[in-house]
Amino acid sequence: MLELRAYRSDDLDALYSICLETGDAGRDATALHNDPKLVGHIYSAPYGVLEPHNVFIAEDDLGVAGYIVGTHDTKRFAESLEAEWWPDLRLFYADSEDMTEADKARIATINAPSNAPSDLTIAYPAHIHMNLLPRLRGQRVGTNLLKMWVDQARKAGVRGIHLGANVTNEGGIAFWSKSGFNELRREPSVVWFGMAL
Repeated sequence: MLELRAYRSDDLDALYSICLETGDAGRDATALHNDPKLVGHIYSAPYGVLEPHNVFIAEDDLGVAGYIVGTHDTKRFAESLEAEWWPDLRLFYADSEDMTEADKARIATINAPSNAPSDLTIAYPAHIHMNLLPRLRGQRVGTNLLKMWVDQARKAGVRGIHLGANVTNEGGIAFWSKSGFNELRREPSVVWFGMAL
């Protein structure tokens, strides 16, 4: 049985593990990192901690295997990260010995987070990240999680959602293209998509 449901605080470890297991453009990034939490510190966990009402979970008989996270207001969320999330992580990772190159790249992001282009956040103020373990792919789980997120965003008066997909994540790019998102621009490492609500 598959259940799509609201996030609970005991799902936080699953956000971290799924983010790592999909952190190489949809593929398992475990071998790239000595620190298994670094990817999740950036792309999943802060949403569960700071905006848990904007997180939905996919759970099957084997456990939590997918999620969609996001925020209705990207600018405000970035301010919350600066105030409540990044400072402790920056202190924790001040000494980055025994780190792989991938770890160091994630630490660089924690120290100097990149922001979506401002014109995107004006037109599409919300943003999302979604990841599914391979066992849930191809079963419309992502489509249904996305519908849950879009429905609650629409009810909250959100006027648009953006996201960035790694240019090498062909499956992700195909999914977003088929799911009501329009490609807005392509940069060397990311494809930006937007959906008006």
